[in-house]
Amino acid sequence: MTPPRGIGVVAAILLAVVACTTPAHLRPIPPRGPVPADSRIIIEAAPVPLDPADPSRQEIDDFRYAGGLALTSSMTSRLHGLSDLQVAADGTFIAPTDDGDVVTGRILLGSDGRLTGVGEAVLKPLLGVDGQPLQGKRESDAEGLARLADGQLLISFERDHRIWVYDEAGRPARAEAPPVVLGDNEGMEGLATAPTSGGLYFVGLEPGGIWMCRLYAGCDELDGLPTPPPGYRLSALGLGPKGELLILHHSFVPGIGSRIILTIVGDPFFDRMVIGRLSMGPNTTVDNFEGVSAIAGPEGHWRIFLVSDDNFNDRQRTILLAFDWTPPK
Repeated sequence: MTPPRGIGVVAAILLAVVACTTPAHLRPIPPRGPVPADSRIIIEAAPVPLDPADPSRQEIDDFRYAGGLALTSSMTSRLHGLSDLQVAADGTFIAPTDDGDVVTGRILLGSDGRLTGVGEAVLKPLLGVDGQPLQGKRESDAEGLARLADGQLLISFERDHRIWVYDEAGRPARAEAPPVVLGDNEGMEGLATAPTSGGLYFVGLEPGGIWMCRLYAGCDELDGLPTPPPGYRLSALGLGPKGELLILHHSFVPGIGSRIILTIVGDPFFDRMVIGRLSMGPNTTVDNFEGVSAIAGPEGHWRIFLVSDDNFNDRQRTILLAFDWTPPK
């Protein structure tokens, strides 16, 4: 979720006024360079520790740190605002952004299995129903991402609240309505496909509600799932290898910083038992994490990825973290 940025002459004047009165670290950073014509970019990756005060630390709760990277690109300033993440078993990934782009690439690992970089990166605009790039913040503020079994992508947008179903060619086939009426800058932060066929998917709303939806057939709210603690908001949903539901909550307190809680629910439909929980505070490398994805690893463990949305803010970073976790038997 990012602060609104207007378009047009009037908006430009307003932004100029705001720039004179807003502290520098709170001002949005406008794109300073275009995306290359072929959309391929080089992503620079700088390693980050789990605990800046103790770089040797490798565990938190029951999760083992598998490396982290701060991501930038000197080829374009549009590599910002990553708001969700889907990682496949081969390390390829897709991530939408708050400014109507989509980033794809491959997560690179060292011989020890830890994160070392990102390769094969491509940054392209999301398209509208007219086949043209989305225009304006109201239309392009993508937040959630999920992939259906047939390869179609679901992408949720806030401000103009909707879920678009994108075909494999990258064109939106149709729109799904949100499950409830939402405020302008509060929306469907989390999407995850259900572990069954038939177009079922989860929708997580920023205040904390989680809904079970059927493609083209409406939604029902799910009761009994973890809700955000006071001061937190729902920022992402993900799906585990056997249909477990990952729920990410985020909090930011000025003067203290970001905190997150990742909760793993073993069976989101029936017993809804919490089988894992990761909590990170300002004493760790934590930022505005808005994307979570999990894949199966060897010997029964999971590899869990988190990505942060830097809000086009030079005081924040685009961070990719990885953790290994073994679910209880």
